[in-house]
Amino acid sequence: MTSVPVELPETPASRLRLQRLLVPLPYILLGVSAVLALLSPGQSAGDRLVTVALVAVTAAWALGMYTLRPPSWTQRTGPMLLYVGVQLALAAVLMSWRPAFFVFGIIGLVQAYEVLPPRWAFVSIFLTSCLVNVLPGGVPDTAEWATMVVLIVALQTFLIGWFGYLGYRFSDETEQRHRAVAQLRTALAENAGLHAQLLEQAREAGIHHERQRMAREIHDTLAQGLTGIITQLQAAERVRDDPRLWRHHVDQVHALARESLAAARRSVAALGPRELEDARLPDALADLAARWSRTSGVPVQLETTGEARTLHTEIEVTLFRAAQEALANVAKHAGAGRVAVTLSYLDDVVMLDVRDDGAGFDPAAVPPGGGADGSGFGLHGVRQRAERVQGTLTVESEPGDGTTLNVTVPALTPETRPT
Repeated sequence: MTSVPVELPETPASRLRLQRLLVPLPYILLGVSAVLALLSPGQSAGDRLVTVALVAVTAAWALGMYTLRPPSWTQRTGPMLLYVGVQLALAAVLMSWRPAFFVFGIIGLVQAYEVLPPRWAFVSIFLTSCLVNVLPGGVPDTAEWATMVVLIVALQTFLIGWFGYLGYRFSDETEQRHRAVAQLRTALAENAGLHAQLLEQAREAGIHHERQRMAREIHDTLAQGLTGIITQLQAAERVRDDPRLWRHHVDQVHALARESLAAARRSVAALGPRELEDARLPDALADLAARWSRTSGVPVQLETTGEARTLHTEIEVTLFRAAQEALANVAKHAGAGRVAVTLSYLDDVVMLDVRDDGAGFDPAAVPPGGGADGSGFGLHGVRQRAERVQGTLTVESEPGDGTTLNVTVPALTPETRPT
């Protein structure tokens, strides 16, 4: 069986923008800090060389452990804890060396939830807050200043940690929804494939059934009828001199011929409509409605809604035969003054509605298999056709209030392949 290709959901645009921002952010902050540190007055060439070396080591660490990290590390806490721990240590060294590097130090507040689970992200935010609030200005030398620093660290950790956690939860739920959508699309695609497979099997079974039925029909009616005609003609030849007997055999030939012709018409009526061989379904229905209107003298209003598209052959045959039977019923029983036929193409289904303003009837009183003129397959046949393609037939009518026939079938196209 052929598998159905399924498009996986794309990463949301907002998440892509965030990822594009976070990838270069460590180097941007590190570069800004390095420029501020190198421009600070009172430095020797050796001091600037130490600054450049520390910046190079930090940039190399971020490049190897963050930017170029293997994709599998995204789901592993250990490597990312190592990355964050070493980066905090490097940031502490840089800020101790030059306070301007506090600009780089805040990267820990931004990256926490991007690389760590919530529990460790809170720890990272707390440690980062301690570093950027203590190291640049030095350890507090008064109780008042120490209390202020503690409050700032606590408030900063709580606010950034809490709102970061909310963002993390929102992102996680968004990804879960996208995974659910992907699974739903997969299920829908598999369902469509299975549906098409069932339809194909039903079509093949129908072809086999039709061949057997036609063989039985030919044997039981046409072949026997022709045999009877030949027998009667031979008998007529033998009694050619007796007009009364000769007329009797000729009358039998006429009767057998009429019966054989009626049997042939019944067999042909059950085959696929020739109108669909070279025309789209809306065009075939328009031609059917025009011919029926000319014959019956009743005007037909035909309307097609939605985007018309080519459907699976079995689907189109079902809809066409349903319209054919409905119009035949109107002509024979309804006494209608107007008829409306609507073909509606929706996303997943196609609906055919045939409405008339005629005499109406009690649907429950229609005998199973009853047709419009005795030669069609009747409403029972329409329902069987619809159910064979997983569709439904609904008939709404009341005596004196017209009739509405609705057939709803899945909008399977010829491109739908079995799974």
